[in-house]
Amino acid sequence: MKDRRPTPIPGSGHFPLFPKLIATSFGFGYLPVAPGTWGAIFAVLIWLPVYILCTPTVIFWVTLAAAVFFAVAGTWASSVSERHWGKDPVIACVDETVGQLIAMLPLYCVPGNYWWEILLSLALFRFFDIFKPLGIRKLEVLPRGYGMMADDVLAAIYSCIILLALNYFIL
Repeated sequence: MKDRRPTPIPGSGHFPLFPKLIATSFGFGYLPVAPGTWGAIFAVLIWLPVYILCTPTVIFWVTLAAAVFFAVAGTWASSVSERHWGKDPVIACVDETVGQLIAMLPLYCVPGNYWWEILLSLALFRFFDIFKPLGIRKLEVLPRGYGMMADDVLAAIYSCIILLALNYFIL
């Protein structure tokens, strides 16, 4: 896999801090090796306190609200990041944060402490995000931050479908 570390585009000017923080999932994109996975792990880390402390209804609505917030802010910040770092820079990992939040949506209804499902949601989402089967890759052609975000949202939806089926038929 080609390393897509950011290199400033000549004439792109100063990259403002706020969109940079959002695009890099508050700096997790700067961590070495697999920034996308770090972006997904950031989602798990901000989600865990909600999962541990809240009721299933609150877990669902807070997770959905966080996914929507990061999707909107992340699409904007990803568009800004492309102006400074080029097309779909790997360091801009907020799309993975959004995808992982969406992938964890079915976990609000899991009875008991099925921590392995959190890991499974991470593994499923990263599988679909990395290999991009079933039309996921086609969404990358959308302009600006929309393409960066859309493929991860579809990867997360596929992960949700598998987790929902698992919860329905096995648990």
